[in-house]
Amino acid sequence: METELDRLLTSRPKKKRRPRLKNIEAGLWKILTTGLKTTGRRVELTRLESWATPGVPDVLCCAEDGAFSFIELKVMHGKSKKVALSSHQVSWQTRHGHSNSFVVIRGSDLALRVYLGADSTDLRMDGIAAVPALAIFEEPYDWQQFWALTAPSA
Repeated sequence: METELDRLLTSRPKKKRRPRLKNIEAGLWKILTTGLKTTGRRVELTRLESWATPGVPDVLCCAEDGAFSFIELKVMHGKSKKVALSSHQVSWQTRHGHSNSFVVIRGSDLALRVYLGADSTDLRMDGIAAVPALAIFEEPYDWQQFWALTAPSA
């Protein structure tokens, strides 16, 4: 007769699946890094994956002169206008609202919308229709302007 301990020792652990949204945001990350390469700027980008401190934005940017900024990546599909920001993300963005912190949203129209991180509460509660974007970049994206806005020099 198999004991509970035997069953636990011989069973294979289930593979954890990454949330689909993270994979979609990884695609947006790739678009941004590819676009940065076309500018000739030497902005250092670090993709942050922090489970220890929930809410920290997805990307840390360090401009050529050492100025830092943060970017939260979001992808929206369909007709939904609300932004899927977690309460941790809203809290972080609110606490750091005085910093160079941005939310970059790519919608189903493929446009990149840039918002101030300080607008996170309104983006979550009321959606993109209620909050004016700092800038909207349509394809072909103007990468010089995009990175001048999101990774400004001091």
